[in-house]
Amino acid sequence: MDSILYANEVGEGLPVLIIHGWQMQGKVEELDFEPIFSKTPGLRRIYVDLPGMGKTPANNVKDQDEVYLRLVQFIDSRLGKSRFLVIGSSCGGYLARAIAHKYTEQVDGLLLRVPLIDPDDSKRDLDAFIPLVANEQLMATISAEDKSLLGDVLIQTPAYVASLKAKFENVWVPAEKASDNKVLDPIRTDPNRYQLSFSLDNEGAKFFAPTLVVCGRQDTVVGYRDSLRLLELYPRSTFAVLDRGTHGLPIDETGVFEALVRDWITRVDEWRGRTDR
Repeated sequence: MDSILYANEVGEGLPVLIIHGWQMQGKVEELDFEPIFSKTPGLRRIYVDLPGMGKTPANNVKDQDEVYLRLVQFIDSRLGKSRFLVIGSSCGGYLARAIAHKYTEQVDGLLLRVPLIDPDDSKRDLDAFIPLVANEQLMATISAEDKSLLGDVLIQTPAYVASLKAKFENVWVPAEKASDNKVLDPIRTDPNRYQLSFSLDNEGAKFFAPTLVVCGRQDTVVGYRDSLRLLELYPRSTFAVLDRGTHGLPIDETGVFEALVRDWITRVDEWRGRTDR
């Protein structure tokens, strides 16, 4: 099994492993986190590309366990016994929880953005889509191509639509096109292959370092209620459910998102100082 994962490193200092979502790539995470971390000295950001995504070849990865094991090999090779932080978005959040559990003595902080909790789509607690700000007149002026691209638009204002379209065109669509869907789709459509073979929800999976969980109140992909169980597993967690928040957050919630991330970094610094880490 090839253990090499492509990663883009930015900055120097405490390593921060950042794991993207399914069919995404490290560049997707850079868009949202670099405006924050570029103003935060002392962090070595490691934006990894998972197998079959971004610049990392699939190498016939068969299931989520193999994706996880390649992450483990990457960490052992790149970080060794160093202390580090872990960030994960969507499916990357699912994997980040597994990494935090395995390396609990090394991980000094965990950040989960719209985390995948249940890999089985049919078991997720989701709300039906309802636009918060409806503007039929505006939506009628959008081309059929853009409607197909954007899907359900939560906030139907010109500024929000422009921000959403830019994120699709500049980030999400290129990432999807770069992914090896011949290898990835069979994993994604099979709940047994998409889930890890070990549980992340038992008492032994408790994680005590500072944790931030950010969910979207209007997330119709993974929802937010399934994430509530994390409050008991992560005693030092801040749990935020953002109104106007979809699975792609932040779209226009960048200010509150940055405030939450900065608060997490402050708590991590306190934790590391208090425990001589």
